[in-house]
Amino acid sequence: MAPAKRKPDPKRRAAFLAEVERNRATRQQGYREQALALFPHVCARCGREFSGQRLRELTVHHKDHNHLNNPADGSNWELLCLYCHDHEHENAAESGHYGALERHSEGSLGHNAFGALKDLLPPEQDGEGEGPRRE
Repeated sequence: MAPAKRKPDPKRRAAFLAEVERNRATRQQGYREQALALFPHVCARCGREFSGQRLRELTVHHKDHNHLNNPADGSNWELLCLYCHDHEHENAAESGHYGALERHSEGSLGHNAFGALKDLLPPEQDGEGEGPRRE
């Protein structure tokens, strides 16, 4: 007999998720602040300048895509605007940088959700079911 599943404690789960988010924010803020101090507030791709409240639209991009590689000299960072950063990661995903993207053919899942739909419809009679005619 399988052991009974325990329901996760909502308070412990919330505390854990809050700690994970705090750690992520602290880690991100650390290298973000360093990068903003090292580099001019200009997107390295499109050249847009950022200041004031718009500075939040400038992100730190890791050139080698390794978020744990944060040298103090900033050699693995570049400042990109939100749009260029998204575009950079789209290009990296398409080029296979994050691993092979699996493409499923239509029948590769082994199940066709609409496979039996034709059996549920009444049989077509001559001239019916062809849709509207255009003349």
